[in-house]
Amino acid sequence: MTEPALIYNLFPPLVGSIPRWEEHLDRIAAMGFNWIFLNPIHPPGLSGSLYAVKDYFAINPLFYPESGQDPEAALRHFLEEADRRGIKVMLDLVLNHTAIDSPLVEEHPEWYAKEADGSIKHPGAIDPADATKVTIWGDLAELAYWPVPDPEGLLQFWKAVMAKYLGLGFLGFRADAAYKIPGWFWHWIIDAAKDLEPRVQFFAETLGCRLEELEQLSDAGFDYICNSSKWWDFQEEWCLEQYNRFRHIAPSISFPETHDTERLAAETGGNAAVARQRYLFAAFFSTGLMMPVGFEFGFKKHLHVVQTRPQDWETPSYDLSDFISRVNHMKLNCPVLVEEGPISRISPKGKPVVVLLKSRDQGPGRVLAVINTTPKTQKVSLPKLGRLLGKPESAWRDLTPEGKNLIIKEMKNFALSPFEVKLFFNPEGEPMPIKARKKK
Repeated sequence: MTEPALIYNLFPPLVGSIPRWEEHLDRIAAMGFNWIFLNPIHPPGLSGSLYAVKDYFAINPLFYPESGQDPEAALRHFLEEADRRGIKVMLDLVLNHTAIDSPLVEEHPEWYAKEADGSIKHPGAIDPADATKVTIWGDLAELAYWPVPDPEGLLQFWKAVMAKYLGLGFLGFRADAAYKIPGWFWHWIIDAAKDLEPRVQFFAETLGCRLEELEQLSDAGFDYICNSSKWWDFQEEWCLEQYNRFRHIAPSISFPETHDTERLAAETGGNAAVARQRYLFAAFFSTGLMMPVGFEFGFKKHLHVVQTRPQDWETPSYDLSDFISRVNHMKLNCPVLVEEGPISRISPKGKPVVVLLKSRDQGPGRVLAVINTTPKTQKVSLPKLGRLLGKPESAWRDLTPEGKNLIIKEMKNFALSPFEVKLFFNPEGEPMPIKARKKK
């Protein structure tokens, strides 16, 4: 059974200098995360945005140790301490653009995309929740990939960047806006990185992209892609359709929030039940799982790529650390939840309680997710539980963290608290037949 990527996004500007990152390692490990994701740690351009990278080979002074220690030595020590706790670390790899005031604009103008008047093009992105909203970043200069004017020169530049950070001890890269770069070029990048470090893994950030943009990454060699389940209302068809369409490209990563979204606690008024629901649902839905620092504490301030500082650390609204630890442990020990197996909706569309069935492409195991999507207690009737979970009934377990993995009986009628999720598991259930997999 392959261990899935359970990712904790340690947002550097909120945490502070590199030595302070180490202060969080023990609790990150205690929650069961096996990856840490760091947003860009390089010096930014004039805008100050983490994603407006000016120099890929240096470290942002914001993260310099207060002691005066060499920042690269501090970074290497952090990576060693993470490894000692069984945690791998990935770094954001921003290939789509640089800061508009990066020296590369003058040194290699041929690498950049141009407008009709010959000026440098600024990149943009579509809001995943509203495709009519497009953001253009004037502080960024877009690199040209359609086509690539100097593929060998650009490849060698990125290979040098990766070699530096792999040499320090990073074992992964999160590919920012991966869909904006041709799959064939990513294939070159990934192959070059694996030549340097065979254990390296690549995680494609694909939020807000069109379906054809995601499909063109199918042969790139990514270890993981992101999905948009965070925005699912549990009713519309698009989420399951996209999941089942793209699950063969690479395992996907779900999350309850990211540094790009508003804080879930801010959206819900600090409702811990919704936070538990969305985290447990993400653990069920995808092979990989990610959350940003502060989610466990119900932080409400948006993680801002320019303005966030350590003084923005908040007083916790609640503490879900123990719950998250139990969910992560549950996921690691359930074969169905560490694979990108088929998912079917069992309940009719529009019902307040949503029932989803996940199985495996090969091998036994089924998990039934029963989700209360409302702020009211809901009564649930599952008269066909035996058909859904499969034989033998003696193997059925309540997989939910609060269920303590207890063997269950014929659980046909029960109540779900507001926003509660129940997971029922049959480790011996056979893979679902094709007809059942296609059920809407």
